[in-house]
Amino acid sequence: MPSFRFPLAKVLEWRRTQLEIAEIQFKRESAALAEIDRQRAECEASGIKAELEVRAWKPVTGPDLEALGSFRLQVKAREAAIALERAAQVKKAEAREAAMLEARRRLRLLERLREQRADEWRTAENRALETAASETYLTQWNSQGPARGPRTSL
Repeated sequence: MPSFRFPLAKVLEWRRTQLEIAEIQFKRESAALAEIDRQRAECEASGIKAELEVRAWKPVTGPDLEALGSFRLQVKAREAAIALERAAQVKKAEAREAAMLEARRRLRLLERLREQRADEWRTAENRALETAASETYLTQWNSQGPARGPRTSL
């Protein structure tokens, strides 16, 4: 008996490769988003640290407060820039996730089709085997004659 061969096997492998690529791209975009979050946390921490350091100084002068105010503005501007960058990165990550989910859906569709075709093939093979066995039995039964055939008790 020949073994089962799925005619779309190459397409199935190609879909697997597409899914792997989509997963890698999604992971890359997710890592970039995590890096942006790390930068935001670092920026926020530096602002808080500067604020605490200036408050700890005993003789605080006007230029010190002016420098702190200027630094606060820089931190706020950097946080706003990071927020814009993060929003853009979230859109990229969402698009990659959608592409990955679509690739996964297409792969599963082909895998289900392969399983369905394999089941159909097994059923056809079992029918062919059963037919061959029946024909062999009947051939033996006919060659031995009805009186000398295999006995079955009822």
